[in-house]
Amino acid sequence: MKAQLLKVFNGLSHSFTIREDIGMQANKNWHYHPEIEIIQIKQGEGTHFIGDSIRRFKAGDIFLIGSNLPHFFRFDDVYFQNESQQANVYVAQFSENFWGDRFLLLPENTVLRTLLDKAKRGIALADDIKEPISNLLNKLLHTEGPERIIMLLEILTTASATREMHQLSSIGFKNEYAGQENDRINVVYDYSFTNFKRKIELEEIAAIAGISPNSFCRYFKARTKKTYSQFIIEIKVGYACKLLIDNKYSVKQICYESGFNNFASFHKYFKLITNKSPLDYKKEFITA
Repeated sequence: MKAQLLKVFNGLSHSFTIREDIGMQANKNWHYHPEIEIIQIKQGEGTHFIGDSIRRFKAGDIFLIGSNLPHFFRFDDVYFQNESQQANVYVAQFSENFWGDRFLLLPENTVLRTLLDKAKRGIALADDIKEPISNLLNKLLHTEGPERIIMLLEILTTASATREMHQLSSIGFKNEYAGQENDRINVVYDYSFTNFKRKIELEEIAAIAGISPNSFCRYFKARTKKTYSQFIIEIKVGYACKLLIDNKYSVKQICYESGFNNFASFHKYFKLITNKSPLDYKKEFITA
């Protein structure tokens, strides 16, 4: 995908950034940057795009995103329609060599080097380390001086110690298309999210992108490593996951609310993407 290069400004008194984004600030476009990013969802839920991975996220989730890996956290619309229920995230960004070119090569830092290498595909941190890392990020937000660096190292050390590490983007994904067409892909994203519940014709989405249908197919596949129809199915399944967790509709109702035309295809694609049936997915969250 053509992602926007985002310039991260650390300021004169800091070697890396840590900040809190609230409301519309938390709804970024598809972008990338040389800095490694730690992002914690403090409030809100939605769909994340990390490389070629499309999945739901929720409050409490923490992600480690490697250098130049395109990403986009799209919060559900409700978090921009109600001031008392705004999206809220903590974001830390740092260059891999901000502590010097040799630091990560030290033998004691092998685990950190391995962690940051895995982060090149994006990592969703496991549940067992979310609380300690959340506490550290909260302290880091209000810390100055050398303790900032020590605390960042503690966060990365804690993350590297977990037994479970969920890499997100596929091993074959590469960000080869920098810069110039981020507006086009963001228009495609926005239109798709607004209209995914109905059938979007190829000619229709190609017109939105401003290119011919044949060119659009090549364009989208080259940048996402998937077809547009696969992309739409993943959005539908992600929305179905949200509805199943909300537990306000029957599974059959959710099938049609998510834009599927029949239950057989809904069940097939849901299991293909989540490795669970819709009913098993629903039971897992109700009994959790």
